Amino acid sequence: MSAIAKTGATATRLKRSRASLIGGVATGIGVFLLAVLLAGTSPASVAIGLVVALAVAAWVRLADL
Repeated sequence: MSAIAKTGATATRLKRSRASLIGGVATGIGVFLLAVLLAGTSPASVAIGLVVALAVAAWVRLADL
């Protein structure tokens, strides 16, 4: 028996807002542009900028729950 069933509570799905999605995407784009402007356009720096931007965007999206 799960812990939720023991308490008598029903399992509900957490609803994520559209603002969280838009904020995560906008922040990711901003971080990527800033990384490219600061580090240049070599393939390695673009790849690192993309990885950092994806990580920050995911963090913003999940932290806004």
